[in-house]
Amino acid sequence: MLPKDSHGCPYLQLAPMEGVGDRCFRKAMASVGGFDEAVKDFLRVPRNAHVPSLAVEYVADELAPIPLAAQLMGSDPDLMGEMAQEIERRGAPRIDLNCGCPSNTVTGRGAGSSLLKEPDFLHRVAKAIVRAVSIPVTLKMRSGYEDTALFKENLLAAQESGVRYITLHPRTKVDGYGPPARWDLIAEAKSILKIPLVGNGDILSVADALKMLSTTGCDALMIGRGAVINPFLFHQIRAHFSKTSYVPAWDDLVRFFVIYMEEIHPQTTTRVRVNKLKQLMSFLFKGNPGLLSMRQTILTSSLGTPEAFLQFALPILKAHWV
Repeated sequence: MLPKDSHGCPYLQLAPMEGVGDRCFRKAMASVGGFDEAVKDFLRVPRNAHVPSLAVEYVADELAPIPLAAQLMGSDPDLMGEMAQEIERRGAPRIDLNCGCPSNTVTGRGAGSSLLKEPDFLHRVAKAIVRAVSIPVTLKMRSGYEDTALFKENLLAAQESGVRYITLHPRTKVDGYGPPARWDLIAEAKSILKIPLVGNGDILSVADALKMLSTTGCDALMIGRGAVINPFLFHQIRAHFSKTSYVPAWDDLVRFFVIYMEEIHPQTTTRVRVNKLKQLMSFLFKGNPGLLSMRQTILTSSLGTPEAFLQFALPILKAHWV
């Protein structure tokens, strides 16, 4: 289910991320490659959902030939099952249940990480999806809601629902994204589960990836923010296992930004398009100290179009990017 490549590199997934991890980012990342599968940012399934109209947001071949799994977020078992069936009809290779979103607007409706409050209900929602479709169903969860008191119970409830594997982001809902991810909980989950476990959280470098694998025993890796900071991270992890070197090409980084720009919805205002490019570019500063001194110069520029902004910013990046 989660195969390693011929060199022993574990299965690598691009994480779903609300906001920055949208279609533009996925398409730009697909131009770089290196990962085995991506997961679409979650589709909300509210209690009054009209399933077919919601499902149109999912396009199975968006990243072809890279598989794109769908992630569903909701709390009505029947509607979640209906949505899963519709998504399967649209060609999804896998459906993931979101039990991790910490947003108050989500948890206030009983979805996302709220499901971690009641393991029995988590089991019921997951089971409804598993029964509804023939494709693999998986689950992404945090370590708990307010604390980890129900950690084991939630893991077992998910496993017993019939999901194929679990992805664990080891922070609670209350933690948000602040404190360091508790990789010891990934190791604990691995000792509890009989199904595969995907580790997620704070993988920002090859060294981080190797440390997570060695200290937790997880079966695969999901990377989100680390791939935004360094779009070539997946290739660098693979290079380690194949005992080769991988040096990112400047032209590949340029193409990454150009594709991102081209994929922004044409009806989006020019100002928003420029700001999206600035947001994406700002992540590079976090992984590249040589760019920190140029951060304000780039992000406070007032150039009016995305094309003009890239023409201004890319030479600065090239002079300082490592």
